[in-house]
Parts: sequence; structure tokens; C-alpha cells
Amino acid sequence: MIEIISVFLKLGCIAFGGPAAHIAMMEKEIIEKRKWMTHEEFLDLIGITNIIPGPNSTQMTMQCGYVRGGNIGLILAGLSFILPAVLITLLFAVFFVKYGSLPSIEPFFLGIKPAVIGIILMATIKLSKKAFKNRTLIISGFIVALLSISGINEFILIIVTALVGFLIHLFKKNDNKLVSIFPSFLLFTKPVTLGITSTSIFWVFVKIAVILYGSGYVLIAYVDSELVERLAWLTKEELLDAIAVGQFTPGPVLTTATFIGYQLHGLSGAAMASLGMFLPSFLFVAILVRIIPFIKKSKVLSSILAYLNAGAVGIMIAVTLKLSYNFLFDWKYAFIMMLSIVISYFYKKISSVWIVIGGATIGYFLSLLG
Repeated sequence: MIEIISVFLKLGCIAFGGPAAHIAMMEKEIIEKRKWMTHEEFLDLIGITNIIPGPNSTQMTMQCGYVRGGNIGLILAGLSFILPAVLITLLFAVFFVKYGSLPSIEPFFLGIKPAVIGIILMATIKLSKKAFKNRTLIISGFIVALLSISGINEFILIIVTALVGFLIHLFKKNDNKLVSIFPSFLLFTKPVTLGITSTSIFWVFVKIAVILYGSGYVLIAYVDSELVERLAWLTKEELLDAIAVGQFTPGPVLTTATFIGYQLHGLSGAAMASLGMFLPSFLFVAILVRIIPFIKKSKVLSSILAYLNAGAVGIMIAVTLKLSYNFLFDWKYAFIMMLSIVISYFYKKISSVWIVIGGATIGYFLSLLG
């Protein structure tokens, strides 16, 4: 259990760059370094995680923890990954509420995002070798990548990919249908109370968490709809401050909820917002890990899972290309990105920690050049 805590605490402290980077770092730490599972098993977890709402990379930590340490491992892995980001975000929130501004840390982040490109790229290459088992899966994966680049929502792509897997199985042999419905209408229901209390904050974020599909950045749209437009608990400017903090902290971007909770109701608000945001994920994953063996034994579900895996890799390809493109037109970003790719490719034993720290350090010094 100590190993689980140490692994995910470390990942929680260095996991900058969004879900794709988080999963890439997990792949390097858990598969390459510690061999807790095979690449195929890791891919299965990614594919299965995409069918439940919530922060995918955080749920992946829980599933990996379960593989290593059962129910206790699931809880410890999730908490260890979330806690650093929650505490750092809370620190920013306290500082912001007290002084009205954020400390000047942007120079260090100049190098972090391009640095994680190398990590994402290597993980994508490794996972694609396992996911693209035949020509149909290869074509499906690259179609998903192209559609993702064109702006199609990730959740829609995952659902369509699962449907393709189901239909292809039906084409080969008729089988039972799989139907999964989640209560997306909950976003439009009334909260428990319109007053700003810790309890009402908790329920608002629970409601958002149970319908949150795709990128964690979708949270921003939901918060804008609920807390800015409908309840008027936040202003647009306050939401932008919360988003900025989410960009500057490691771990899941959903810890933006911690910052918002503190803005609304102090420490109790921060605690309840964080609990509401992440508690559903623990419950969803606790249920999911118990039905994975059934999913793998079912031919129709295995077919769906194979296409989910191909789709997940397709989305990772799209994310890698989109992130890389953003860094090509500034020589500082491009230099750090290419250095990260070269190091990740030729020096595979170097930990992601050093790549992130190195990127931050180089980014800081390059920012001094103006």
C-alpha cells in the first residue's frame, strides 16, 4: 500500500498537461517501470473508463490502484492523486481571496506544457501498437483522430466508436444489445437550495460530476451554466480566475472546483466542492471494476472494448497533434518540445518527473530572454 501511495502522490505532484499527459505518465510509471499490468490490460482500462462520467485520468488512477491493492488500493490511489492538486489549489485560493491576485509563477509553466508532449507522444506510440490489432481498428482509430481534430466532441466519438464495435460484432454474429443511459437531464434540475451553503455547493458539484463526459475542461462550460448564468453565485471574472488556477496546478483540472468552493464559502465550501466533484468517481469506479471480468468474457462487449481502445488512442493522437501544433510557432516552446521528444524516445528510463522539472527550469530561463 505504501508503494501505491508513493506512486500516485508523485504523479499527483507532477501531472501537468491534462488527461492525455496524466495517462502517459501513468503508462510510464506503472507499465514500463513497475509492470503492474500489461499494455493490453492498461488499454482495456482506458477504453472501459471512457464509458462512465467523470475525470478519466483520475478514474484511471483508481483502477490501477484496484489492480494493485484491491478496494483499499482504489481509494488510496485516487486520494493520493487528487490530494496534491486540491491542496495546491486551496493554497492559491487562500492567497487570492486575501490579496486579490495570484503569485507570478507563469514563467515556470512556459516549459511544462511543451515538455509533456514527449511523454504523451511515446505513450501514444506504445498504446497504438497494442490497440491497432487489425486494419479495421487502425482505420477506426485514425478516423476518430481526424474527427477529434476537426472539433467533434470526445464523448460523441467514444459512443460512436462503441456503436461501431457493436455493429461489427452483429455483422459477424447476432448477439445481445448493450444500452447505457446516464442522466444528462440532471444538469437542468433545480439544486437543493439557491442559498450559498456548503451543502448546496456539494450538490451542485455532484450534479455536474455525474454527467461530466470527455475532457475535464467541459467542467468550465457546466460551471458557467450553473454557477454564473443560472445561480449567479460567480461572476465571469471569478470563473476566469478559477480556470487560470486550474491551468497552473498539477493533477486533475477538476480541482478548479476547490478554488470555486473556497471563493463561495471558505474552507468548508472548498471541502464540499471537492467532495462533490470526486466522490461520484470513486463510486462509479468501485462498481466498474466488479463488472470488468464480465465485460472481457462477453464477445459483444469485447468487440466494443476493442473499438473503444482504438478510439481512445485516436483521441490521444489528436490531442498530441493539437498540442504540438500550438507550440510550433514560438521557438522557445518548439525547442523545449523537441528536446522532450528526443529525451523521451532515446532515454526511456528517465523519469517523467525529471522531464517536467527540466521543462519548467528551461522555460523559466528562456522567459528571462523576453
